[in-house]
Amino acid sequence: GNIGGLTLASGLYTWDSNVTIPTNITISGNANDVWIFQISGNLTVSAAVNVTLSGGAKARNIFWQLSGAATMGANSHFEGIILSQTAIAMGTSASINGRLLAQSQVTLNQNTVTKPAL
Repeated sequence: GNIGGLTLASGLYTWDSNVTIPTNITISGNANDVWIFQISGNLTVSAAVNVTLSGGAKARNIFWQLSGAATMGANSHFEGIILSQTAIAMGTSASINGRLLAQSQVTLNQNTVTKPAL
């Protein structure tokens, strides 16, 4: 479940465990590509870690579907639409280009949430 340091091409990714992002990752593809990340547990992004896009990839085409909670560390940056069955917590000054959708709660703390461009 550790995907730190990876460059991820479009496609369907599934994990039957928690997923951690302890170091920067890149999501690479063109503007029409789609990424679906299905996680049976929690998603944890470490502090000051960035998820970046390359090759024309669009945040609107990236879906993070979680059975657990999502936690974004302080000063981290994330890309995509998070769909959490439980909760989403954004650390201080963390940012996202995407959407935060949770069944129970979304906790923000001096965060920047940008709607993904069409």
